[in-house]
Amino acid sequence: MDPLQFLVPLGWLAAVGPVLPYAILVMAVANLATRHVAYKRHVEQGADEDSVDAYDPHAFTNIGLLLLSFLFVLHAPVGGTLLAILVITMLIADLFEFEARNVEARNDMPIEAPKSAIAASLLVVVYAAYYALFFLVSGVWNQFVVA
Repeated sequence: MDPLQFLVPLGWLAAVGPVLPYAILVMAVANLATRHVAYKRHVEQGADEDSVDAYDPHAFTNIGLLLLSFLFVLHAPVGGTLLAILVITMLIADLFEFEARNVEARNDMPIEAPKSAIAASLLVVVYAAYYALFFLVSGVWNQFVVA
């Protein structure tokens, strides 16, 4: 018996659950791509204006990744919680990096790359790839696991 079965109807999750790691991996890679485009846009805005604007597709991938990771917590509690912690860390780093870009634009400083947010999003991509693509290395991995 699932302890959440009376609070949340989880029947639909059985159909969607196996696809979630792949959706998370795609969203994490899209997040890296939109982060790169947002950085280029911030550099252009920093040269022209006193502030930078948030890039809407990047905000969409951030929120989508957060929602997918919370949904993944229901399907795989341990793996989902680890992923959710990484995604929340990435979002916090992204928030601070965005504010740092605003300060750099306001003070006519060169716009730097969001290094901590890139590192956090790379951790998310690596963990999502490990979880989604584990079947590629499971044969080798299981040879080293002592039963």
